[in-house]
Amino acid sequence: QVRLVESGGGLVQAGGSLRLSCAVSGSIFSFYRMGWYCQPPGKQLDLVAVITGGGITNYADSVNGRFTTSRDNAKNTVYLQRNSLNAEDTAVYYCVGDRNTGRYWGQGTQVTVSS
Repeated sequence: QVRLVESGGGLVQAGGSLRLSCAVSGSIFSFYRMGWYCQPPGKQLDLVAVITGGGITNYADSVNGRFTTSRDNAKNTVYLQRNSLNAEDTAVYYCVGDRNTGRYWGQGTQVTVSS
């Protein structure tokens, strides 16, 4: 069974940094694209960043250069490095992976930014 497991969430002060990890059970090469979504409290789910199997990345305009996604194929892990965090970044962050068989979601990890 395919599983995506996020980690690295928690409480951070405004202006701080945090790195989220998404561990893929099995081979990360089975996913042609992986990405990150966030859902702030009371708001819709929004795309944050994507990374293809070839390492090409795209980001939402709202990220404004503060986030970087990367992947370590040897560790079957995708990362989301987030810098200059502010209160608006408080959200549940989800890892997603796209395979030929469909889209898979992690369980989410809570990030809370205190001002």
